[in-house]
Amino acid sequence: MGTPEFALPSLEALNRSGDDLLGVVTQPDRPKGRGGFLSPPPIKPAAIKMGCEVYQPEKVREKAFIDRIRGLKPDLIAVVAFGQILPKDIIDIPLCGCVNVHASMLPKYRGAAPINWAIINGDEMTGITTMLMDAGMDTGPILLQQETEIYEEDTAGSLLQRLSRLGADLLLETIGQIRENRIIPKPQGEEGVSYAPILKKGDGLINWGLEARRIERLIKGLDPWPCCYTFYEGNRWRLFGSSVLDREDTGIPGRIEAASEDGIIVQTGRGKVSVAEIQPEGKRRMKVSEYLTGHHIEKGTILGNC
Repeated sequence: MGTPEFALPSLEALNRSGDDLLGVVTQPDRPKGRGGFLSPPPIKPAAIKMGCEVYQPEKVREKAFIDRIRGLKPDLIAVVAFGQILPKDIIDIPLCGCVNVHASMLPKYRGAAPINWAIINGDEMTGITTMLMDAGMDTGPILLQQETEIYEEDTAGSLLQRLSRLGADLLLETIGQIRENRIIPKPQGEEGVSYAPILKKGDGLINWGLEARRIERLIKGLDPWPCCYTFYEGNRWRLFGSSVLDREDTGIPGRIEAASEDGIIVQTGRGKVSVAEIQPEGKRRMKVSEYLTGHHIEKGTILGNC
């Protein structure tokens, strides 16, 4: 059971493992883009190419869907960023339980956006947890964990790619240990519990009064979605490729101090941030150097709300 790109390496690993893959459950096709055409989730075409049976329930709580899964008689259900909360009726179906791959070192960052929040909060380490699912939100007993470093240049996108591969490896290791009866589930304690709530588009609006380091982390943590943005002369710009140039300098927050092929330098509440890439409204993402070949960015302009 999985939906986004994060789940692809796990599906591919399961398909190569030699185990009998009974089916793949993912979210329904959704309208996408300006045309509103139905688009499948990333897992679906990959599963079809593998010859897997694909199920796309609107709601996993529907009795007909639960009965269908029960009829498959699975030994184990692997859940990787599926996107719906599983009811107890499904959790209780497989003999070996539902094993969830979660992109944090639980109990830290329970919830929908652990990768984003690890970067936003400036964490130096993160990891993958496999756990036995229960009725709570990422509260089930821990099976295995693998820690990894968050690099200075990481965005949510680059970290997701690394963690997705790490998650696939840990999932296979977990299944192997379950098969050999070598794994002992460890209940999660209350110490160190934190949450990573889902992010919305509005969370990307930059408050230039914050310090440079916080803005830099926010830009990286929301790349590639939902993206940080600001307004330049009434036009919305999405911002990418951030770095801190000065941590202590003060001035007018949001003021463009310089614009060159290297990027746009913006004053924050404390320190300066350089932005290497922008996406003007209605345009594609591009380097600032490319934008400057046909446009002028006025020094002294104050970025901010529309």
